[in-house]
This record gives sequence, structure tokens and C-alpha cells, in this order.
Amino acid sequence: MHIADFPRQRYTSGDTAIEYLPRLSAELNGPNIYIKRDDQLGLAAGGNKTRKLEFLMADAISHGADTIITTGGVQSNHCRLTLSAAAKEGLNCRLLLQEHLPDSFDSKASGNNLLYKILGADSVEVIPRTVNSSERMQSIADDVTATGGIPYIIPGGGSSPRGALGYVVCADEILAQAKAMSVSFDHVVCASGSGGTQAGLITGFARAKSDTSVTGVSISASRDVQEGRVFELITELSALLDAPFPAPRESVTVLDEYVGPGYTLPTPEMAFALRFFAQKEGILLDPVYSGKAAAGLIQTARLGEYAADSNVLFLHTGGSPAIYAHPDAAFTR
Repeated sequence: MHIADFPRQRYTSGDTAIEYLPRLSAELNGPNIYIKRDDQLGLAAGGNKTRKLEFLMADAISHGADTIITTGGVQSNHCRLTLSAAAKEGLNCRLLLQEHLPDSFDSKASGNNLLYKILGADSVEVIPRTVNSSERMQSIADDVTATGGIPYIIPGGGSSPRGALGYVVCADEILAQAKAMSVSFDHVVCASGSGGTQAGLITGFARAKSDTSVTGVSISASRDVQEGRVFELITELSALLDAPFPAPRESVTVLDEYVGPGYTLPTPEMAFALRFFAQKEGILLDPVYSGKAAAGLIQTARLGEYAADSNVLFLHTGGSPAIYAHPDAAFTR
């Protein structure tokens, strides 16, 4: 199937920018580092989930849904953007937040927690990590159905095969921009959490017969677990597109050295990367996803993993509202 055959709601006008980062590149003595500004995608405060939501919300609307249900962490960018999309479409939205650390949710916190209130979530339920979020979302959906509503469940991170279509499209966008810029990107580096962004990019580049490699920097899981998760999504995505995936399992590369003590927990390397991008290029990252991915980019560049004359594209997945909820994260030692 062609991606144009899938319904899609457009939340961004045009392509997100690709910018060369000269000061960062000079500091690292090469490679040439560029950044794809998916933090500037549409919906409230932007971020990579917007691309996934274009396909997921269109599917929800095509099924006549009136209530969107999704899940994420207590400062979830995905929940913020899903809620923003629901508001834009005039739909109800119920959020299920998981505490990865006990008592980490603060209803008075800034960042995304504040934005949930401003954007008007119909309900915000907080559960411990030990509770199965998929089962609880189904229970919420059953309650909606029982009262005459039509629910639509979006998985955490929007990382379903349909959601990953957003980053198949992004791969095509990157290749078209690269051609217009007369640049060939050897590598793309991105955060890898729920897996849909990396899975979509790998699939998109493979379908276009591009040699661009994609490295995911895990923000939670071990390398083996995360690579398996991403490849499973790639397999499901290929089935959705009714086309075999034209690349082997070995095309999935994940680094797990930058997770630190766990998901959402700051590391000194992340804090350095966050300040480095801000002070060298005026770009804000977040402490959970893009900050740890940038730490991976910086360290692998310093270790000589990329040729000095190669072109590396860092995908900025957004998430900067989380900085305001974790003001000390940028100064972790």
C-alpha cells in the first residue's frame, strides 16, 4: 500500500527545518552535525508524537470516536500532544499516567502536568508502574462505551504500526531536504523509547533504498530488549504497508549506555548535553528523551564512531516543557 492510502490529519504546515550546527561540529572536531527540528512540529509545544498522531487521530475520526484514551509517564510529552490533538478535533481525552517512581506525580507541578490542565483533559488518572496500563485503558474504554461514547485507544508514545507511518513519511522528507541542500546524510541519531520513531525511519529509508543508517539511543530498555521492540514494530509496519521489509534485523542499532539509573532519571552526560546544545547552538532539549539521545551523539562522536567528513543528522524529538518540571536536571553531577 502507498502511505497516501491511509487517512491523515495534517497538524504541521510544511517540513520541519534541518539546520547545520557549526559550533557543535567544531567543538567535536567533526563530523558535520545537523539537526532535524521536530520540536517545531504542530500541536501544543511540538514534538515527534505529532507525526504519529496525524495518522492515529485520522483513524480515530474515521471510526467515529468521540473519546481518545492514552497513556504515558507523569510528564508525558505524548499525552500533552494527544490531548492537544483531541482539543483541536473537538474530542474528549482521558489520560492514564504511570508513576515510574513511587509518588513522583505532582498535580501542582509545572511542565506537562500544568499543560494537561490548560488543555482540558477530561480525566487524569495516575497508576503505579506495576499496574498494566493496556488493561486499565481498556477498562476506561469499556466505561466510555457503557455510557454511549465511542472510545479510541492510542498506545503509549503513539507507537503502533499506524503511528509509525509518521516517521516513514519523515524519512522521505529528510531525503528530499537533503537533496535540496546537496547533502547526503550518512547517519541519523534519535531517542528510542516506545520505538515508533526509529522503526518508521528505518522502514522509510529502506523503502527508499537509502544507505542512511539510524541509531537509536535508548532512554529506558537494554539494547537487546529495545532492538527487539523496534524490529517487531518494523515487521508489523511492513505488514500494514503490505510489503516485505527490505532490510535485515541487523539494520536495527540501539545504544543503551546512556540510560543511566533508569527512565526519567537524570545523568551527568544528559545534563552536559542539554547545556551544550543550549549554550553552543541556542537549542533547548529535554532531560528524558532528547537530552539522553544528545549525550549518545556527543560521546559516539568523541569516540570516533563517525568519519570526520561524514554528515550526521540528530532528530530533535521535542519535549522541552519537561525542563520546567525538573529544573535541576540540567545541573546533575
